[in-house]
Amino acid sequence: QVQLVESGGGLVEPGGSLRLSCAASGSIFSIGAMAWYRQAPGKQRELVAAITSGGSTNYVDSVKGRFTISRDNAKNTVYLQMNSLKPEDTAVYLCNARIIMRSSTGLREYDYWGQGTQVTVSS
Repeated sequence: QVQLVESGGGLVEPGGSLRLSCAASGSIFSIGAMAWYRQAPGKQRELVAAITSGGSTNYVDSVKGRFTISRDNAKNTVYLQMNSLKPEDTAVYLCNARIIMRSSTGLREYDYWGQGTQVTVSS
């Protein structure tokens, strides 16, 4: 019913930049908070950045000043601009969204995840 499709990952040298995109499609009434998580091998999934429907943002300390999360509500898309990338940023990056959908009993909120996109920072 709803899909989140990520793009923009890849291999980049330390100090480089990447821009991730995550587009939601399907039976969507509206979208609440959207977020980017990452998971490196052998580590727990970590919240990287989040943005509310109104545009308020928060970031994990390790990316503050380097990453910027934004969204285009008309396109149901969230972005993550990543600058000054470091080898420790290497991970699979996953998009998350709280999707509000119509149901037989009214509006309901669901948690959806994308499939993930690999970001590798290496020289």
